[in-house]
This record gives sequence, C-alpha cells and structure tokens, in this order.
Amino acid sequence: MILLLGLFWMLSSHCRSQTIWADVSLDKRVVYVGQPVSVSVKVYTSTWFTTGVDLGNIKVQGAFSVYFRPVSTSFQKDGKMYSGVELIYNVFPFETGRVTFPALDIEVYSPAPGEYKGSKHSVKTAEKIISVKPAPASFSSAEWLVANGLSVSDRWSGDIQQVKVGDVLERQITRTAFGTVSELIPPIAWDTLSGVSEYASRSVMNNQKDKTTISATRTETMRYLFEKEGEITLPAMVFTWFNPSHEKLYKRTLKAVIIQVAANPDLGVLTSIRDSLQLVQEAELAEKSSEKERTILGMSPKQIAILGLILLVSLILLYVITRKLIQHYHQKHEAYLKSEKYFWDRFIATYRKGNKQKTLKLLYRWLDELKLAEPTVDYFVRKYGSSRLKNAYQKGVTSDMLAVSVLQDDQISDWKHAREAFLRGSKGRVDESSDWINP
Repeated sequence: MILLLGLFWMLSSHCRSQTIWADVSLDKRVVYVGQPVSVSVKVYTSTWFTTGVDLGNIKVQGAFSVYFRPVSTSFQKDGKMYSGVELIYNVFPFETGRVTFPALDIEVYSPAPGEYKGSKHSVKTAEKIISVKPAPASFSSAEWLVANGLSVSDRWSGDIQQVKVGDVLERQITRTAFGTVSELIPPIAWDTLSGVSEYASRSVMNNQKDKTTISATRTETMRYLFEKEGEITLPAMVFTWFNPSHEKLYKRTLKAVIIQVAANPDLGVLTSIRDSLQLVQEAELAEKSSEKERTILGMSPKQIAILGLILLVSLILLYVITRKLIQHYHQKHEAYLKSEKYFWDRFIATYRKGNKQKTLKLLYRWLDELKLAEPTVDYFVRKYGSSRLKNAYQKGVTSDMLAVSVLQDDQISDWKHAREAFLRGSKGRVDESSDWINP
C-alpha cells in the first residue's frame, strides 16, 4: 500500500512539474554583407506567462539590429499544451567574416502548475554565428546595396531651361530602399563637371518600420555653380541593388541632363557666390559632424542641453563651496597669526635650528601672549617648569648665560611640558584649539 502511495506521489509530482526553455534560430547562416538575417528568439513554458516577454533591441557587433515585434504562439506535444512568445529581429551585417548574435539571458515570469502567481525564471540561449561574404568581385563594394526593391527620384530647384554663368541650381536625389536600413544605402558618387563647381550638402537619412517590414530613405543634395557658358551634360546616373530573394542584380537609371549655359556680362558675381556656397557647405558639414558626436554620445540635443544645465549648476555650487572654504581658511589663518600657538610655533621652530639668541627673543615674545602675572622667564620657569628646567635657569642666571643654559637641545620637551602645565592651569584664558591653520 505504501509503495502504491509513493508511486502515485511521484507520478503526481511529474505531472505538476514545469518546463521553461528558450531557443534562437536563423533563417540563413551565410549571407552577403548587407543582406538581412531573420532571427527568431522563442521562449516556451508548460503553463503561461504572467508578464510580457520583450527584450527590446539587441546589440550585435558588426551589424545593425532591428527589433520588429513579439508574437504569441503555442503547440501541443504528448497531449500537453505549451505556450510561447516569439521575438523577431532582422540583423543587417556591415562587416565581412563572422558576425555573432549573442547568447541571451532571458528573465520570464510564469506560474507553476496549479498556481496563478508568476514566479521569476531565467533561461539562457546559445550564441549564433553568421558567416558574412563580401560583395561579389564583379561589383563595386562602394555601390553595393542589398534590398528587396529601390525607388529613385530627383528634384531640381531652379529652371534648368534658363541658366546663365553665375547661376546656381540645386539637385536633390532621393532613394528609398525596401528591406534594409538607411545606413547601408551607399552615398552617391557625383560626377565632376568641367566649368561647374559642385557643393554637396549633407545627407538626410531615416528608417521606416512597421510590424513586419522595414524600408530606408537617403536624400542627397548637390548645388551646381555654372562658371562657363556653353553646353553642360550631366551624365546618366545608374543605381543598382541586389535582390536576395531573386538572387539578381537590378538597376534604376536617372537620365542624362543637358543644360545650355548662357553668357553673363557680370562675371564679378561669381566670386561672391562661390564664397557664399563654400560657407554654406562648411556650416552643413560642421552640423553633420556635431550630429555624429551626439550619436556617439548617445544623447539627443535635449539631453545635451539638460546635461549642460546640470554641469552649469554644478560649477556654480562648486564655486560657492570653494569660496566658503577659502573664506573659512582665511578666517582661521588670521586667527592663528594672532594666537599664542603661532608665537609658540615660531619659538619652537627657531629653537630647533639652534639660533639661541633669536630663540631667546622669540621666547620673550611668546611669554607676552600668556598674560602672566609676572611676564618674565623667571616667573614662568618657577611656576610651570620641571626640576631640570629650573636648574638650567638658575645656572644661566648665575653664569650670565641664560640663552645657553635654558635652550639646550635636550630641553625642548621640558618647555613643552611647561607650556602644557600652564595651559592646564590657565582655565581657557589661552585658546590652544587644534584646528588652527598652520601652513
């Protein structure tokens, strides 16, 4: 009977046990540089999740990572139902070689069988390696783009039918690539034109993402300053992309543009226009550099402004505190220069140097600060000195060599003890506090 109860308990415990695990899968393991890899992170439990599972974006070294969405899923195995969450990422490698999707440590909350309150669990996944190939040798790596599709448009600011020397036309070319990120759209290689000065503006890039797809836009602007009359031909511009689904190369072409440039008798305007365009270009490039710095710091302009305000307030507080400390120092130092301890320190310092005549003068100066009933060495030694100091004083008086007798090298401690005896008996008439500032 006991054996049957034991078996029943074991089976019951097994049925009530909980299983939680996670898995990462890639839709492909070998890709070209720039080709997206769909990464699926799945987490399962034998009960259910009491809170959402959302890891946010995951940093992948050597690649751009885009997080799309969580998707609820479930399946049945051996008569048991399992609930799960699938997190979908697209990884866009920008470096060739090995790119590693990192191992993950995922925290989830799920109740045990028969319970309703979720308990914390931690599940781990293994890292996944993606092998990234360079662009095929037959294609220029500077123009390589992997995308599902590409649209190209251009817009002119100014009348290209009526152009004279000194005029400026602005051409804006916008490319929208589907299935990639804007950082992977290569910059335009603008042609150099004879008789025309070119001033590029900074690129404007952005990404658009919905629940299942992503697209990217890159807009670039060129300003043309026409410096010579005659016919100017802007060559056709060909933009290519590799479609990974079809494994084919496609292209879009902007047709060549022919511009007739008429003469302009006022050629002096060229210099001022050229200088103005140069300044505009430098300002835009400086702004672009500033934006890169903000991106590297990971802060928006608003965050930088807040940080600047915090630093300013911190500097003001530091200034106020420092000024208070300096004032406190000066007050303490001024008090020290008028204190008994200051004259005592001068007396002892000179004593140690062995100049007995100068030391004797400083001894008298120090004794003046003690406000003795009789401001003499005789009175101080008789009232506060040790036996040895009294004997030395008597010998000095008798031999008329007071400075030599009372200021021997081994008597410094006697003078210190005498001062301590005086301070103990002075009952606070002399301030000897330890916080005097003695530089």
